[in-house]
Amino acid sequence: MEIETLACLAALAHPQRLAIFRLLMRRHPDRVPAGEIGAVLDIRPSTLSAYLSALTTAGLIVQDRRGTSLRYTVDVPAVRDTFDYLLTDCCRGRLSPCDLPAITRDPESDPMTDRPYTVLFICTGNSARSIFAESLLRREGGDRFDVRSAGTRPYSELNPFALEVLRQKGHDISQLRAKNVAEFQGPDAPRFDFVFTVCDRAANEECPAWAGQPISAHWGMPDPVKATGSDAEKSLAFQQAYGALRNRILAFTALPLDTLDRMSLQRAVDALAARDSAADA
Repeated sequence: MEIETLACLAALAHPQRLAIFRLLMRRHPDRVPAGEIGAVLDIRPSTLSAYLSALTTAGLIVQDRRGTSLRYTVDVPAVRDTFDYLLTDCCRGRLSPCDLPAITRDPESDPMTDRPYTVLFICTGNSARSIFAESLLRREGGDRFDVRSAGTRPYSELNPFALEVLRQKGHDISQLRAKNVAEFQGPDAPRFDFVFTVCDRAANEECPAWAGQPISAHWGMPDPVKATGSDAEKSLAFQQAYGALRNRILAFTALPLDTLDRMSLQRAVDALAARDSAADA
């Protein structure tokens, strides 16, 4: 195991290989095409191929093929084994010298269970998908959740098709507005328990670590704003996005959040996206 661990650390020692790994971790459980990785990180195809090969050989990522496209995703069990080995080897089985409050949680003593769970949904424009998610969790989760949404590059106004869907579904839209994610990153911002990205573009962006290290997951789905055709066809795209997010929100609210430890919670929220990712494979 020591040799494998050294290979993983060596593969991550290069800044661009590390950037690829971090991008794929943010997009997990998506399988991201090589071309998209190169475009996001501005890496030439020949150089990217060498970096992806090194990460694959080290066991940090895996690839599959869809048509003519090679797609990549993080091998989470292998990464977990690597870090488990490092912690065990470093601490000799005693966690106290390596105090790890960020990755351990006692459900019975955690004050998070004595207040609403704080949740932030992020997309690029904050005009449709993240607004849907905010509205859905606020209604389906009730008083259990304090919900916000934001955009990395928010539009000045919410999308009219999205607002019409929310009206049809009986949501209160009077308080909804497009917000910049910077509103929730200052010293006076709420400390979030969960942060979800709901679009690939937002997940691709390198953002500062969130205070308190909330559980995060990528629930990416197609952007209905990009739908073309008649108004009826565009409206259908928004209805489909709303329905897909509602399914995830209902599954999320059904999780026994107050009884799961942090690692179990992370696996559970990842699994909600993994089901759709597997269907697209």
